[in-house]
Amino acid sequence: MTISLVNPDTLTRPSGFTHAVRHGDTVWLSGQTALDADGRIVAGGIVEQFRQALGNVVTALHAAGGADARFLSVTIYLTDIPDYQAHGKEIGGVWRELVGSDYPAMTGVGVTGLWQPEALVEIQAVATV
Repeated sequence: MTISLVNPDTLTRPSGFTHAVRHGDTVWLSGQTALDADGRIVAGGIVEQFRQALGNVVTALHAAGGADARFLSVTIYLTDIPDYQAHGKEIGGVWRELVGSDYPAMTGVGVTGLWQPEALVEIQAVATV
């Protein structure tokens, strides 16, 4: 089987990584922060950043051939766990809107910082297509 490197034109051009790697029916999705199409972190807080970051992951998955977001595993890196927890219902609503009501194996990890200093969340995933 071949390995496909996937970098959708609608996401910021990657430097030093690939947005998604597909091998067979499995897609590994690089961590996505809340970068918009212009390469800037969206304003508005954790819920808006979660929406953009998850949307970026879904965009990469679709570009790799996944018509539906069928995640096997998701890791969420957070710079402020209490802020994420305080907005859990809103974030859950964003998840259901963009992905559906099923939840894969998930991990939340508190970190001291992300690649872009203004980023509050980064989402990495493995999916099946």
